[in-house]
Amino acid sequence: MPNPGEIVFFDRSWYNRAVVEPVMGFCSKEQYELFLKQAPVFEQMLLEDGIILIKFWFSINIIEQKVRIEDRISNPLKMWKLSTVDLKAQQMWDEFTAYKNNMFIHTHSIQNPWVIVKGNNKPVARIEAMRYVLAHMDYPEKSAATVLFKTDPEIINVFDPSMI
Repeated sequence: MPNPGEIVFFDRSWYNRAVVEPVMGFCSKEQYELFLKQAPVFEQMLLEDGIILIKFWFSINIIEQKVRIEDRISNPLKMWKLSTVDLKAQQMWDEFTAYKNNMFIHTHSIQNPWVIVKGNNKPVARIEAMRYVLAHMDYPEKSAATVLFKTDPEIINVFDPSMI
């Protein structure tokens, strides 16, 4: 966990239990259900301890996923990223999507929202995510910043359960 004044990034591993693991059979149904029950409680505890929690979901479409997987297969500099999950991802797109939506429903709240970032264009998605973080943090020089903190609503939005 971060110390006061620090930022810590977690890269999806925490939520693997809610999406990847049940689809791939890496956890039991009981483990999956326990995670969905415990995750919001844990997140609320973090908030109550003064931690600012921002949950991003970088969303890509199935075509972009295919392009990225093919790039990992053919590019020697990216082969290290390739996993068995990647190789099955295209075939199991609908299952992953169903579990992702269920995760959103169970772990999204007003206090701990999911922020959905359209990630087909990586550089744009990353800039918008940084803009979102900067907009939600207070720091001494913020008022003197020359960048815009308003995110592009075509790229970044807070999850809306009615959209599922």
